[in-house]
Amino acid sequence: MKEWQGKRYWLVGASDGLGAALAQKLSRAGAEVILSARSEDKLADLVAALPGKASYQTIDVADHDSVKAAAHAVGTVDGVVFLAGVYWPFGAKEWNADQAVAMADVNFTGLMRVMGQVVPEMVARDAGHIVITSSLTGFRGLPGSIGYTASKAGTMSLAESMYADLRKTGVQVQVVNPGFIKTQLTDKNDFKMPFLMEPDEAAREVFEHMNTDSFKKSFPWLFSLLFRGSQFLPDWLYYRIFS
Repeated sequence: MKEWQGKRYWLVGASDGLGAALAQKLSRAGAEVILSARSEDKLADLVAALPGKASYQTIDVADHDSVKAAAHAVGTVDGVVFLAGVYWPFGAKEWNADQAVAMADVNFTGLMRVMGQVVPEMVARDAGHIVITSSLTGFRGLPGSIGYTASKAGTMSLAESMYADLRKTGVQVQVVNPGFIKTQLTDKNDFKMPFLMEPDEAAREVFEHMNTDSFKKSFPWLFSLLFRGSQFLPDWLYYRIFS
């Protein structure tokens, strides 16, 4: 178990859902949490509901100046958790250009913007903890998921590259790959979602992983076997099953 008392953690994309639930876990463990998202009202309400020291800083991860200003305002932190994401379900036959670009710009490039502000400082002092939220969908291309799946594959790949570079330093990099979590994003889906998790349940999985020294965690475990195993299927079989 890590020592959380007195640590400062910046949660980016934490106004509701998994981010809000994880903020509760970290706050109860004794960490100071700084919450960021676009919605100031939601952030203020969540900060007021947390049991420990907490504050918020608005941010738009799709805007470089906003990210830079937020990082400057937040200052030095012991850890950062990137949870920001947007989602619309559609496939290549119903391509929505604006929504596809927004998913790439928030889910992946937004992560790049935030990492660009925090990683150099952590590397300079050889200390820090980075947690990146990807998805089970990031393991291989899926039908009906233009934008989201690609953006999550990008986040997973970035986390892997960062881990390769930093694993023997004082900066710990971790990635979590959740399945379906009941949020305003998954409410958009019109299909049955196996192993659908409540935010608090998913936050418990993430927090448990944050307490370890391991790099990657995919959950729910049984459901994750389907996605992890799909990487080893030949194309003709994979697309016959998943399409």
